[in-house]
Parts: sequence; C-alpha cells; structure tokens
Amino acid sequence: MANRQYGDAMSGTSLVAEPPPRRPRRWLRRTLLTVAAGGAAAGVALTLLPREAPQRAPHRPPAPGPQARALTAVTTGVPAALPDLTELITRQESAVRARPADARAWAVLGAAYVARANRTADAADLPRAERALGTSLKARATRNTEALAGMTALANARRDFAAAKRYGEQALKLTPKRWSAYPPLIDAYNGLGDYTAARNTLDKLMALRTAPADRPAVMARASAVYRDRGWREDALAQLSDAAAAAGTPAEQAAYLAGVGQLAWERGDLSDALEQFTEALRRDPAEATAGAGKARTLAARGRTADALTAYREALEKRPDAEVTLELAELYESLKRTRDAGAQYALVRKRAEKSASGGVDEELLLGRLEADHGDPQEAVTRLRAEYKRQPGIEVADALGWALHRAGKDKEALKFATVATDKTKGGGVRSALHDFHRGMIEYKLKRYGSARLQLEDALMVNPAFSPLWAPEARAALQDMGEMSEGPLPADVL
Repeated sequence: MANRQYGDAMSGTSLVAEPPPRRPRRWLRRTLLTVAAGGAAAGVALTLLPREAPQRAPHRPPAPGPQARALTAVTTGVPAALPDLTELITRQESAVRARPADARAWAVLGAAYVARANRTADAADLPRAERALGTSLKARATRNTEALAGMTALANARRDFAAAKRYGEQALKLTPKRWSAYPPLIDAYNGLGDYTAARNTLDKLMALRTAPADRPAVMARASAVYRDRGWREDALAQLSDAAAAAGTPAEQAAYLAGVGQLAWERGDLSDALEQFTEALRRDPAEATAGAGKARTLAARGRTADALTAYREALEKRPDAEVTLELAELYESLKRTRDAGAQYALVRKRAEKSASGGVDEELLLGRLEADHGDPQEAVTRLRAEYKRQPGIEVADALGWALHRAGKDKEALKFATVATDKTKGGGVRSALHDFHRGMIEYKLKRYGSARLQLEDALMVNPAFSPLWAPEARAALQDMGEMSEGPLPADVL
C-alpha cells in the first residue's frame, strides 16, 4: 500500500500544495522498531508502579445517527451511505412542509437529492434537487452559501461544468476559508479543460488548515488532481491515506474504490481486485467498486464471474456507461444478441438520464462512434467540445473523426488528448490506443507503434475489445520497437 511507502500524510496540522517527499522503507523499519522498544519499556515500567484505584472512563458523546451522518456528508460533499441519505431526505421533506420559508432546510434537501442521484444514477432526483435549491435561493437570495454549494454539485452531476463554475465561484467568494467550497469547483474546471485553474484551486485548498475529520476528503481531492498530473504514486499515497483515515464505511468504501481504479489504470489486476472487494465489504452498495470488480474479473479471464458482477453492479446503479462496458464485453465474447440488447439499453438509460438534465453527449458520441453512426458522433462531439473542451471530449472527438474516415483532423484532437503538458500528464491506455490507431491508419508507423506499445504497457487489459486490436496492429507493423520509450510517453 502506498501509505506504507510514504508514511502518515496527516501528521502535520495543515496540508501542503505539493505531494510529500518519499521516505525510504529503512526509515519506516527504524520507526517501528523504536515504537516497539518504547512499548516494551513502558510495559516493564507499568509493572513496577503501585496499583491505583480504577478510574472512571471519560464520558463520550454518542455516535452520530444516520441523519446526522448524512447531513454532515451532504453539506461537505463527502460520500454518504444510501440508507442514511434516504432517512435524511425523509426528514428534510417533512421539515420544508412544516417550514416552507426555511432556506437552509430547502438547501439541505436539494443537496441530499443530488447525493442520492450520484449513488443510484436515478436522474429523476436531479429536477427535485433543482426545485429545492431554487426555492432556497428565493427564500434567501443573498449569502445563501448552502444553496450555491448545492447548485454547484447539481451542475457537476449534470455535466454542466460552465454552470458549476459560475455557482462554485460565487460560493467560494462568500466562504474562502470553507474547504468544502473548493472540490466541486476543481471538478468544474477539469470538465471545462481549465487544468491550470484546477491546480491553482487545489493549491489554495491544500494551504487551508482543515480539521482532522475533513482531511480524508481533502486528500481524496488531491489524489484526483495528482492523478491527472501523472503523479500516480503520489495520487495512490493520498487516496490510500484518505481511505485509512475516513470516518464512515461509505467514505472508506468510496476511497478504496478509487484506490482500486488507480490500480486498474496501471494494470495491477491483483491489487485492483483486492481493493474493489474490500470496498464492497465496507459498503455493499458501493456500485462503483462493483463495476470495477467486474471489469477486473473480465480482464483476468473470469468471464462468468465478471458477468455476474456486472449484473449486480447494474442492479444497484443502472449506469449507462457501465452498461456500455458490459455490452462491449459481450461483443468481445461474440455474444452478438446479448451485446445488441445492452447497446439498446445504453441508449435508453442515457435518454432517461438526459431527461433529468444530464449532458450525455460524450457517452452518446462514444456509443455512436464505435457502435452506431460515426458521423452523428462527430456532430455531437464537435458541439460538446465547443461547450466543454476537456481531455475526455478531445479524445472522443478524435476517435469519432477517425471512425468517420477523417484521420488527419482526428490526429489533431488525439494529440491534444495525449499531450502530457496540456492534459496535465494523465496516462490513459485508451487515449494512447486511439492515437496509435489513427497514426497507424495514416501510415505513421513509428509513432503508431510507440503509442500502441505504451497503451499496452500502461494497462495490458484496458479493454476486452480494443486491447486485442492494439496487439493485432502491432503484429501487422512487425516487431515491437527496442530501447527506451521517448520521454514524453514515460
């Protein structure tokens, strides 16, 4: 685990902008030996002291109940257990009926609807959230930071990153010392492709003095930005420490699922499966971990187990993107009828999500490019890139152009998606594969070979459909290149 390599990232009173320096294992062994020796000496000393009358244990306040846990979670943006969210929503619905002019009660209700939608993929909660948050803003139009924070979370859930930026900047201006105002704004900047603003906002967040209970969420946010910068080990260290220090099973499970995703992205299937399994043990409703487990089982050749895991994950959270993964797994197994049924279900679920205000153009563009009409994919993704020019959209648009036969233009967007300086250094096997195949089609064999080799080096099992395509293209071009890869792909 990365926290064994880096030590305790929470030992200071505040977090720093850059990742902690690595400490060698020799230092860790010395520390453990010192602690063990000190503990033994203390035990000897205690046996020599005279016995005293037993002291009464200090009074401890009772642990917070489900509603209190969910209230803390939704007002700070950390993961909350689904049963706790349900209880909180029930209470808040009663509260606003009894006090219809209570701006804070409406804001909490709206934030809880957003949190539940994120857990269940039920976009029907998002219009409810919009109405609740709008009512809160009408009840208190100025300095309503709770409602502005809820509107930021709602806009991010809908992939409306421009609106999230607008609301998030208003909320941050009102409460610059409130740590929870920063993470949703970072998400908005990333969605808009403004990675410099995302990094600067993280630096400000890390400079704040946060309470111990809040540090896991801050470290989890730092991990996401470090991952996007290509600092994979530092991302892993931050997220592992966040999971170890998290206060609730739901929060622990969410962070462990993130650790599993990092392991998956670097092709460490054993660690990925271990982390996803542990996340599900902490919180069986953690559908992200369920989908990750299914993905990993498929990569390890445990097809029957993978199909079962996908079905279980989709029962908990019928997400269109995970449904697309399952469809492509069926296609890789030559189960054409099953694949077709799942592709149809992707469209149905994406349309339902869009009816709740979610921008599903990226997903639908990817679906059309690979399994539908590539020209329609280009039309959708051009418009999406104009609105929100993030790395994911650049990659999808480049691939759609390639599938539509426009490889020269496709290469421009694929280069943006794999440019480590513009994308912040993120390493994506899928993005490398897309660029490699585009260059292969353009007969730029040297660069194509390097990109495809890099895709398989980053994660040899990145896709049941496309990893075999990468190997076939490399075989067609001849032997794999020898010697070190260029610095820009290391």
